[in-house]
Amino acid sequence: MHPTSNDPRVARLFGGDRFWSYSALGLLWLLYAFVFYSIQPYIQDPRTFWLLAVGGTLVLLFNTASILVMVSHLSEDREEIYGLDLFYLDERKKSQ
Repeated sequence: MHPTSNDPRVARLFGGDRFWSYSALGLLWLLYAFVFYSIQPYIQDPRTFWLLAVGGTLVLLFNTASILVMVSHLSEDREEIYGLDLFYLDERKKSQ
C-alpha cells in the first residue's frame, strides 16, 4: 500500500525538493548577475554588451520557467511521485 497524502513524509520530501529547487534558481540568478557585473569593464563594444545581456536574460528566463514547471508538476503529482519512493523505502526496511 502506497503512503497517502496524510503521510507527513510526502510533505517533507516535497518541501525539501521545492526548497532546493528555489535555492538553486536564486543562486543561478546571483551568479549570472555577478558574472555580468564583473565582465562589464572588459566589454568594449556596446553590441557585445547587449548580446551578452539578451543571451543571459534568455537563459535565465528559460531556466526559471523550467524550474517553476518542475515544482508545479511535483506539487500536482506528489502522492504518486513521493509515495512510490516511500513505498519502496518501506519495503526495503521490512526486508532488512
